[in-house]
Amino acid sequence: MGNISIMPVLISFVISAAAGPIVIPFLRKLKCGQTVRNDGPSTHLKKDGTPTMGGILILLSVVITTFFYLEEYPRTAPILFLTVGFGLVGFLDDYIKIVCRRSMGLAPWQKMAGQFLVTGIFAYYLLHYTDVSLAMRIPWTGGQYMDFGIWNLPILFFVVLGTVNGANFTDGLDGLAGSVTVIIAVFFTVVAVGWGSGIEPVTCAVAGALMGFLLFNVHPASVFMGDTGSLALGGFVAACGYMLQMPLYIAVAGSVYLIEVLSVIIQVLYYKCSRGRRIFRMAPLHHHFELCGWPETRIVAVFTVFTAVMCLVGLMGL
Repeated sequence: MGNISIMPVLISFVISAAAGPIVIPFLRKLKCGQTVRNDGPSTHLKKDGTPTMGGILILLSVVITTFFYLEEYPRTAPILFLTVGFGLVGFLDDYIKIVCRRSMGLAPWQKMAGQFLVTGIFAYYLLHYTDVSLAMRIPWTGGQYMDFGIWNLPILFFVVLGTVNGANFTDGLDGLAGSVTVIIAVFFTVVAVGWGSGIEPVTCAVAGALMGFLLFNVHPASVFMGDTGSLALGGFVAACGYMLQMPLYIAVAGSVYLIEVLSVIIQVLYYKCSRGRRIFRMAPLHHHFELCGWPETRIVAVFTVFTAVMCLVGLMGL
């Protein structure tokens, strides 16, 4: 069991760390530079032109590593599918936006259609090709489950799409999404190993891939993950939640995702209802703290520590 937990981390880390010096110059040569918004924090203007689409490093590492274990651990397949599926949607958006020089990337309806399609295939596979129930484990009840019947499927779409877009909103500072998600990956690994659920190779692979990616993504970042990486990570977290029948725990372990999404929703609603007033200086929430004078490294550290604490709370809820 120890080797099963350690080896995927090491393999994925080595692939990610070794591929970085090859992939990043290639992205720079393709001129896959990030265009920084003028209405964002002024400190971000110096990041203009930094290569993005670095999520390719994460996906490459996770896919290669998980394939070594796929035959012996078939329950990793749905997680790998949702991770790669959302990663491909993000890649198309990044590619059209940056390489094809179309500022909007995928049209909103195209992006949403892609997300619905990937989620639908995942749900169909879960229902027809696995023994995983959509009943949810309720935290702090001693192992009680709740089945919402006909509402299980709409809830699945809501949870998956909400998690994916929460991860996307979190990706706004150097190392933020990667640091938060590596803690969540460790949380799911602990649960998976403890329960013998058979998904630990992919959770370990994601943890290793992110540790390798963070070598190039911590402040000052030499590459950004882009939608390729952030959507893939959201898909990974959502898939783990459902494969472990723990989607409710995503709101605990992935509370930073939830807070980032809520900050945007609150900001938009309040802005419209108050005719132009704002609650936060800028949304998502990490930008609010930036404009309050916090350095990026402090925000990332605080959000990461908060995630670690919430993951411990989640483990107590088991």
